[in-house]
Amino acid sequence: MASDLKDVEIEKAQFVFSVYDWEGSGAMDAVDLGNALRALNTNPTLDLINKMGGTQKRGEKKIKFDEFLPIYSQVKKEKDQGCYEDFLECLKLYDKEENGTMLLAELQHSLTALGERLSEDELEAVFNDCMDPEDDDGNIPYGPYLQRLCDHTPPAY
Repeated sequence: MASDLKDVEIEKAQFVFSVYDWEGSGAMDAVDLGNALRALNTNPTLDLINKMGGTQKRGEKKIKFDEFLPIYSQVKKEKDQGCYEDFLECLKLYDKEENGTMLLAELQHSLTALGERLSEDELEAVFNDCMDPEDDDGNIPYGPYLQRLCDHTPPAY
C-alpha cells in the first residue's frame, strides 16, 4: 500500500517517525500518530487518526515504521482533509465587513465549541504561535493567521 510513495516521501516519513520514536526503540507511541502525520503536511481529522490506529492515551499501543508507512500513504489519499482554501472560505462567513478580518472572540468560540474542539491550552498555543494582535475593535486578520496555522508544524503534546 505504501508503494505509491516517492523515495523522498519515504525519507521524510522516516525522519518524522524517528522524531516521534522517543525511546529509539523502532516504535512510536500511537498517541503521537496525528502529530506525525501532520508533520508530513497532511490534515487528518481526529476520527481518521483513530481509524488508522491512533490512541488517546500514551502507552496503550506502539506503531513500528513498517506499520506507519501504509498509514501515511492512506492518509495522503484521504479526501476528508481541509486545506488553506477550504478553511479560508469557512472564516469568510464570519467576516461581516468583508475586509479580511473577523472578531477574535468568534474565532475563539468556534475553535473551542464547534467540530473537533481545541482545549484552552491548545487554543493558547495556536494563538501564541500564529495570531496577529487584535485591533481596537477586537478584530484580527484571518488570512495571515490561517496561512501561518496551515504552514506550522504542530508541537508534540
